[in-house]
Order: sequence, then structure tokens, then C-alpha cells
Amino acid sequence: MPVYKYITVESDGSEGEIFEVEQSMSAKPIERHPENGKKVRRIFDIPNICDEYTPGKEKALSDITRIKKAGFEILEKDKLTGKYFRK
Repeated sequence: MPVYKYITVESDGSEGEIFEVEQSMSAKPIERHPENGKKVRRIFDIPNICDEYTPGKEKALSDITRIKKAGFEILEKDKLTGKYFRK
């Protein structure tokens, strides 16, 4: 089941405590905090779906020595002429 984030709405309209609730996708969003009864609203957050391509892994895969070891040639573009040369 997915976990949804909610935030309490204080009496003055400001935001309060953030908490998570595990709910079925077909369940309606909750309207009150399960413990203190304050009004709440759902926070839409970026889902953490895949961590296969992290910045660290991407950096390791694009390491020049690793690329050369695999038999590829590294070319760099000259900014003035626009021509490529071996790095």
C-alpha cells in the first residue's frame, strides 16, 4: 500500500505537523489527524520509485579511465573552431 503525506492545518490557517499514513489507493484522503483531530490536507510529493541511476553511479559509469579501458576513444570539442580532438 502507498504511503501518503499529510500536514495539519492550524486554527490560524498556518501549516503544522507533517505525518504519513499508509492507505489504499482507492481510499479517500483523510480529513482529520488520527490522533489529535486537527484538520489536515494531503501533500503531493515526488515519489521515490527507482534508485538505479543515482548521481554517484552515473559519475562512476562516466569515468574517463573506465571508458578508455572499455575501448572507447574520448573526443573533446574545441570551442573556437568547433572541431573535435582526442583527449
